Amino acid sequence: MNANSNIAQVASLVSDASRAAILTVLLDGRYHPASELAYMANIKPQTASFHLSKMVAANLVTVEQQGRHRYYGIQNQEVAQIMETLLSITPPVEIRSLNQAVENEALRQARTCYDHLAGKLGIQLTNSLLSAGVLSEEGDQFTVTEKGEDFFKAFQVDLGRVKRKRRSFTHRCLDWSERRHHLAGALGHALLERLLELHWIQRVPSTRAIKITPEGKKGLQEIFHIDVE
Repeated sequence: MNANSNIAQVASLVSDASRAAILTVLLDGRYHPASELAYMANIKPQTASFHLSKMVAANLVTVEQQGRHRYYGIQNQEVAQIMETLLSITPPVEIRSLNQAVENEALRQARTCYDHLAGKLGIQLTNSLLSAGVLSEEGDQFTVTEKGEDFFKAFQVDLGRVKRKRRSFTHRCLDWSERRHHLAGALGHALLERLLELHWIQRVPSTRAIKITPEGKKGLQEIFHIDVE
């Protein structure tokens, strides 16, 4: 059997601290200019551009051109899942400031994992759907039950449209902070978008953290029986 040298190539890209920092930022599922990624990774813009070009060539990162500007995003769910898995086995970062402690706690409470919810809120939502019989677990996937089809219809999530997307529908994603699985895939993305549409949650600028609104605290308790502190 021949060894696949491309594995070593990808591993070497991810093992670099600056590139790993950029990929972690991109786990918010949004597109960012190189200058912003450089700032968030604490490196020079020229250095960020160098790293980004390597990751684009390796199909870890994708780039979109808007006029004279380029915006970078993570390539796909598979890359995001690999990064989340690596984060789940990585020793925790040493907290050295109050701001760092506050940001770390916010990420653990609720955040985006590429294009779906993660953190404590992601786990609570998944457990709620399982307990209510909306979802069932089968191997590395969740399955929407007959009761679940009625639930998502009432919650105004179009399962037919979601299933037509050319990607995994309901796979399980290992949460790095909770060490448990949350709902990912096309349905996980649709649930995130619906909660944003309802203004139950809000994105926090320059971070993957998600803020739960007062309306969200009420709605999450009424629909999912989740008490948010």
